[in-house]
Amino acid sequence: MESRLRLFTGNSNPKLAHDIAERLDMAVSPAIVGTFKNGETRVRLEDNVRGCDVFIIQSTCMPVDHSIMELLFMVDAARRASAKKVTAVIPYYGYAKQEKKTSGREPISAKLVANIIRTAGADRVVTVDLHAPAIEGFFDIPVDHLRAAPLLVEHFKHQRYSDVVVVSPDAGGVARANDFRQRIRASLAIIAKQRPRPDESEVMDMVGDVEGKTAIIVDDLISTGGTLAHAAEMLLKRGAERVYAVATHAAFAESAKRTLADSRIEKIIVTDTIQVPLNGEDRKIECVSVASLVGEAIMRIHKDLSVSALFH
Repeated sequence: MESRLRLFTGNSNPKLAHDIAERLDMAVSPAIVGTFKNGETRVRLEDNVRGCDVFIIQSTCMPVDHSIMELLFMVDAARRASAKKVTAVIPYYGYAKQEKKTSGREPISAKLVANIIRTAGADRVVTVDLHAPAIEGFFDIPVDHLRAAPLLVEHFKHQRYSDVVVVSPDAGGVARANDFRQRIRASLAIIAKQRPRPDESEVMDMVGDVEGKTAIIVDDLISTGGTLAHAAEMLLKRGAERVYAVATHAAFAESAKRTLADSRIEKIIVTDTIQVPLNGEDRKIECVSVASLVGEAIMRIHKDLSVSALFH
């Protein structure tokens, strides 16, 4: 155990934090993270952090605003307690889909949240598969942008498929799907769509050959599940034999699980960047842990080693 290394967790994904700590052969440091009777967030770090390298693990998922406030207060508490360095480990970065203005008089929320995290006192950010890689540039502090693709590809390497095509569900995800395709050595197809309103998608057309193939739809997050369900229907109509889906973040909206269960997708592979309780009705959903990836990144940062070497 590294005596000057401290891990803390908020309430958004404590299981992942404890899994990361187990990988590092240490324990999550105790902290009070709750609310006062008037609804205000209460934070108190219960371990000495003076001169320590502090990592605060907190996905900013639902309830998004509350998760962000917990993270900010924990960062501020560590800074005021004389931590040497404070790193915000944000496996899922909320507001990432609001990284640009789509019409007049809108905020760029992803940039504002980045500013607030820096202002709170974070020295560094670690995150996994940002919705838009340009968000790295929103931070005026170092950002280690981890990729879950190697873990997800490893899951499929154990399967036996005769012919595979990797599918991007929209033009914006082509780079992500192409990286997955190269790792799994498959062909590529692209679905073009338009989004008439937030959280709604309309499939328009597709480029690529999927006839007689196993199609793997690759996306960064699942919200309503509608995009995947519509994409699967199109792929099957175009002759695909079976359809799988892969996404890093299971940001499931209230009806997402039902939409996915009713869809013609055989399996949905996600990671645990967001804690998603699964039960018997969620038989289509499988979860791959990012604990080893994030844990290795934390140790490399703590020891001043290269993090990018993880992806070579």
